[in-house]
Amino acid sequence: MESKTKLTSDSSEWHWWLLVAVIAVLVVGAASITIWRDFHELRHKVPRIRRPPGGVMQKYSDALHVSTQFFDVQKSGKLENNRIKWRGDSGLEDGKDDNLDLSKGLYDAGDHMKFGFPMAFTATVLAWSILEYGQHMEAVNELKHAQESLKWITDYLINAHPSDNVLYIQVGDPDIDHKCWERPETSTEKRPTIQVNSSYPGSDVACETAAAMAAASLVFKNQDSGYSKLLLDHAQKLFEFANSYPGVYSKSIPSIQDYYKSSGFVDELLWAASWLYHATGDGYYIDYVTVMHGNAFANWGNPTWFSWDNKLPGIQVIFLVSDPEFIFFFWGGGVGGGGLGKPSF
Repeated sequence: MESKTKLTSDSSEWHWWLLVAVIAVLVVGAASITIWRDFHELRHKVPRIRRPPGGVMQKYSDALHVSTQFFDVQKSGKLENNRIKWRGDSGLEDGKDDNLDLSKGLYDAGDHMKFGFPMAFTATVLAWSILEYGQHMEAVNELKHAQESLKWITDYLINAHPSDNVLYIQVGDPDIDHKCWERPETSTEKRPTIQVNSSYPGSDVACETAAAMAAASLVFKNQDSGYSKLLLDHAQKLFEFANSYPGVYSKSIPSIQDYYKSSGFVDELLWAASWLYHATGDGYYIDYVTVMHGNAFANWGNPTWFSWDNKLPGIQVIFLVSDPEFIFFFWGGGVGGGGLGKPSF
């Protein structure tokens, strides 16, 4: 009797563990299928979130309209379609001492300086915004305005790159300029120029300019193919210049260290290569980022905020947007990620 009871108990216990095992297998299987399905859908969909333009709230529309006026307020040169009544033509002689037309572009902050490093970063981020949210801008009649503002900067950047290994990065003397309280339309101060070149390299500012041009080439690709190709040609040549003659521009030219001093140039090299990959689809650029400089790319860095001086977070976002599978690159610790899909822009 005791043996029979024990046998029955063992049998019940065995059935219990079998039931637990079956349930566990089903749960794991269901979870695996769900994860695979969701990841597969994410992998093959355009990863950017796109909501119907019809849902744009009026207050956000008004905020966007006011925000884009900032570019109009900061413009230099002979103004076109001027939306700001109290602004007029200015900086028309910029660059003439070097036989260049550097009249366009944007003034920096509240002064009359043209600093190439932050101006190019502004163009890159504006281009990125148009690529990501252009349909929403169009829904509130701001897309054309944003494109015009972008072209105003890139026209300047093209003229600031007169030869392969020369890039003009500054117009004006900040020490003189910051002592004057006047309108740019009436300014009479001398406005000297500063350039980086093979003798005084500036990989950081050259690559930020390359990134701006590569990103902008995508914006204008379907509207003006000739202009888009011109931008891309300048971007590729600037990248080669920066890569061949490495250096921090604020170290090459110590006199400019008080204004937008750069902390390094590796992030800008990767930033430019990232945008060139998206603009060309050329595998060389993705290898440059993820293989040749993979450890620098995978390092989240400190600080980790995105700014004119630190592009690393932006680089990582660009590639994760291109292909969500690339998150495994970070989990894997760096070199050897690869496997990115085609550019998504």
